[in-house]
Amino acid sequence: MKPYRITAVSYYNTLPFIYGLTHSGLLGNFDLSLDVPSECARKIISDEADIGLIPVGALPGISDYQLIGNLCIGADKDVKSVLLLANAAFTEIKTIYLDTDSRTSVNLVKVLAKHFWKIDPDWKSLAELKGKPGIDEGMVLIGDKTFGLSNQYPYCYDLAGEWIRFTGLPFVFAVWISRKTLPAEFVKAFQSALAWGVDHREDSVIVAGKLHISEQELISYLKNDISYSLDEAKVKGMELFLKYLS
Repeated sequence: MKPYRITAVSYYNTLPFIYGLTHSGLLGNFDLSLDVPSECARKIISDEADIGLIPVGALPGISDYQLIGNLCIGADKDVKSVLLLANAAFTEIKTIYLDTDSRTSVNLVKVLAKHFWKIDPDWKSLAELKGKPGIDEGMVLIGDKTFGLSNQYPYCYDLAGEWIRFTGLPFVFAVWISRKTLPAEFVKAFQSALAWGVDHREDSVIVAGKLHISEQELISYLKNDISYSLDEAKVKGMELFLKYLS
């Protein structure tokens, strides 16, 4: 029997999931690839993966999917790794450069700009930014590259925290989905392996590559800043976000 193909995001926040899949001993017969969020979505759409940790912002472009399990990459307060960094208050920002690794953060900042901050900036790709943002510019950064940057700019907006202030609901960045009907025993073992990893997230730092931050900072981030349970409030937050996107 062919192994099940799993694609997961290659950021720090996914370490507990990776650790659970590879170290719990609860799941067999799978191949795991680590990708940027947009590539995870592409692999699910093109049938290069059977299960994927998919950015919520990409879900409207995926047909006939089902959620797998009850775990996610989410936030019920500031998440510290999805940031708008700027040299001016958002009311003064004329241009925002976007990190296109994840459609979720791109869509989130656009929803906040239109419906919460009431601003209409020019949107450009981060690839167009030469050097640092100008005096009336900002940039959205996500993932591991954000660590250590928040104190380098006079204005730092945590997009998860801004969403929570806007809606009163937590935010979900990525969920596990499949476009196939998978055997119930595999799904159960998959969920158990993920949950084991979350329960052992202090140990999951051993599967990280070269660290941009200290091990203590990383453990604190995994324990205190990322919320992994896809509970009722997060489902409501996700549904509201998808409604804005439609």
